[in-house]
Amino acid sequence: CNVHLDVSVEKEACPHNLAPTSSTTVALAMGDALAVSLLTDKGFSPDDFARSHPSGALGRRLLTFVKNIMKTGDDIPAVSTDTKLLDALLVMSQKKLGMVLITDNSTLLGIFTDGDLRRVLEAHSDIQSLTIGDVMTANCKSISADKPAVVAVQIMDEFNLNSLPVVDNDNQVVGAINTHTLMQAKII
Repeated sequence: CNVHLDVSVEKEACPHNLAPTSSTTVALAMGDALAVSLLTDKGFSPDDFARSHPSGALGRRLLTFVKNIMKTGDDIPAVSTDTKLLDALLVMSQKKLGMVLITDNSTLLGIFTDGDLRRVLEAHSDIQSLTIGDVMTANCKSISADKPAVVAVQIMDEFNLNSLPVVDNDNQVVGAINTHTLMQAKII
């Protein structure tokens, strides 16, 4: 089947009708239209594109998973509910993720963030006697390690969060991630 697609132009935008201006724009538009038609016809997905261009921005975004970039082990800021708030703040500061996770035998119970600290300071005149369990946010958002890192970005953006605990299917903490981690990995 022979097909002729005429993309000629009567006149270039150049005042002297010399420099290829209108013709290059039309050729580019036709190329884009053909490319999109082929993408649709062949069922080419973003995952296909990522696999073809793994080092590009899209490939990196689609092929990087939370487990590839999350903080693990001793780098996870975690304390128990009876930890004094001031002691939890030390852990939060040392681990540099802007949050501390509250756990019971690695089971996630809640989170306390830099933003929570500001709200606690506004609401309480004496924080010396508070435990982290008194001020933590229970039922916090989390993500599993096998999710693409872009999903973490979406959750954090939707709920205006700077960090997320990473949990397994049993709600056991396996890692932690924050916006800085995502920026270092060039996901955002």
